[in-house]
Amino acid sequence: MKRKIFRRIVLFALLLSIYPACVIAFTLSHVIRSDFQGGRHGPLDAYRHALASATVSYTLGEWAVSLTTWIFESTGKESNAMDIHNNRIGAKIGSRAKSFAELEPTVRQAIANGEVAATNTATITWLSPSRWRDGILW
Repeated sequence: MKRKIFRRIVLFALLLSIYPACVIAFTLSHVIRSDFQGGRHGPLDAYRHALASATVSYTLGEWAVSLTTWIFESTGKESNAMDIHNNRIGAKIGSRAKSFAELEPTVRQAIANGEVAATNTATITWLSPSRWRDGILW
């Protein structure tokens, strides 16, 4: 009996870890091929956050993006405020998408329309180029 419960817990944990791995793989596959600049704190960072959030929102719902954002982006730094802002926009894109194929082009267009220090809640934002750092991972 204990062995059966243990197997179920392990299987559940495995399944639970597959979803984030798939979201990260999908997002990074696009980020790596992207021509956006500013891996950390720039347009590429905004693209990564918005695309991952759109994907999660489309597949699970905006609540999942809110929960993930609350867990990972709560330190109060300016870059976290930028990430929270872009996660919300990505979540809206995902919740409004009619198909999965619509996510990446819509996020890409949102980045093309984005700007430094945007205050509009519907505009993707990033920090000034002097603050950009190399790297594309979380």
